[in-house]
Amino acid sequence: MITWNVSTIDELTPRELLSIMILRSDVFVVEQQCIYPDPDTFDIFAHHCYGYIDNVLVAYARILPPGTRFTEPSIGRVVTHPEHRNHGYGKQLMQYAIQTCKQLFPSHSIHISAQCYLIEFYQALGFSTTSEPYDEDGIPHIEMLLD
Repeated sequence: MITWNVSTIDELTPRELLSIMILRSDVFVVEQQCIYPDPDTFDIFAHHCYGYIDNVLVAYARILPPGTRFTEPSIGRVVTHPEHRNHGYGKQLMQYAIQTCKQLFPSHSIHISAQCYLIEFYQALGFSTTSEPYDEDGIPHIEMLLD
């Protein structure tokens, strides 16, 4: 059973923040072999959604307010711990992040920049493509919206 949380950067404990940064770096930089600065200034403005099982961080996403990266609020940095994949935690994470985003920013669409290989995953959650594929840090992405 996952314990879900949402916190601003000031509400995160140092251990939570370190766990989040390690997970993101392990997946987005090391596993995906994408050399870019994962922590960025958007983290300061974000609502961080994360889930633990037995004190182990298994899933994370961040929500950015409208006008931060896109006109709409956005969900990004969606990641599941490699040892906890294929259990539906990514879907649970996105459902939690969508629900949280709608509570924080009611009556807004939600914007994401999705890796192209995950288009069907996000479509199953109700997102629609709104752009042609484009390169972001060497990985094909596509913009999607959820009304």
